[in-house]
Amino acid sequence: MRHLMHPALLSTLLCLPVTGHAGTIQRCEDAAGHVTFTSLGCDGRQASRTVDAYNPLPGSVTPEQLPERYDAYPSKRQKEIVVVGQRDDGCGNRLSPEQRRLAIIDRRTPPGMTRSDVENLLGRPDRITQRNGELRYHYAQKNGRSNQVSFDPQGCVKGK
Repeated sequence: MRHLMHPALLSTLLCLPVTGHAGTIQRCEDAAGHVTFTSLGCDGRQASRTVDAYNPLPGSVTPEQLPERYDAYPSKRQKEIVVVGQRDDGCGNRLSPEQRRLAIIDRRTPPGMTRSDVENLLGRPDRITQRNGELRYHYAQKNGRSNQVSFDPQGCVKGK
């Protein structure tokens, strides 16, 4: 069975304007001279430079209007590059990602873990108490014993 596109839809698609977009990208060059273009940013070991990617529509620019080099187009706006790479957990990042991962594997709750980390690790507490600005999660164990985790006012596990 053949499916044909409706003629009105086809004519609408043919009449849509085709536009070219310019965007800012990073040109990354490593020590060996290999060049990579990316919108995500360069590796710390690579030299980087912000360039404008401009791809005009075919026929919209004559060859005489094109610059000799790709980076000859002036930047519309100079943007400051901001390096973002560290997670702020709200507890002063007292635990490195490796320490946090090892604590979760060992089922420990060291000082500096957040409440959400503890809930992800141990589940919802059986009982919650709060006294003098200190929040405590109480967990009942199967052997009749209990375990508790104390948090400071910022929601971080307190040291013993």
